[in-house]
Amino acid sequence: MATAKKFNMDGAEVGSMELSDAVFNVPDNGVLVHQVVKALRNAKRQGTAKTKERSEVRGGGKKPYRQKGTGNARHGSTREPQMKGGGTVFGPRPRSYRQDIPIKVRRKALSIVLSERVRRDALCVLDKLEIAKPKTKPFAAMVQKLSTEGKKTLFVTGDAGENVLLSARNIPKLTLRRAGDVNALDVLNAARIVVVQDAVEILEKRLS
Repeated sequence: MATAKKFNMDGAEVGSMELSDAVFNVPDNGVLVHQVVKALRNAKRQGTAKTKERSEVRGGGKKPYRQKGTGNARHGSTREPQMKGGGTVFGPRPRSYRQDIPIKVRRKALSIVLSERVRRDALCVLDKLEIAKPKTKPFAAMVQKLSTEGKKTLFVTGDAGENVLLSARNIPKLTLRRAGDVNALDVLNAARIVVVQDAVEILEKRLS
């Protein structure tokens, strides 16, 4: 059975926690992960790039010069695609880059990347997360003890309260996600994963 080290908020190791093999000990599948991550990245694209076609460029109604006798190529408009200031041929148009990925495939990809982090000892469990007041400094000190200095950290909580959200929002290289919202791209973008103990149960229920 997969296991992960358990720490308290002071950064001290207090034991280990057994994790579900169905979620945290899944065989690698790079093709599936690549498919899901590509879809997640595409979903972030705005798809608003646009160029003007010939019919949308202003001007060009008059023939620039006579048909014969100038020695130049024949042109009927200054807004032809080959002319400076002319329209664009087959340029980008507004579109959606979203790809439909089955929810089971997305869950499987998340299980795979979480399992990879467990095997690399890059995932640990926090026994509890209690923040009485929204203070960034003590939260940042806790993250520094649990993570590798200078590396991106992903904090996964069960139900992050307002105090937790306010305390974590200004810490560099820290991403906070609820267990119900985290995805494979979030995990891959972080070098260290810290999962609050109550979030482990939510992840196992969600991904099993």
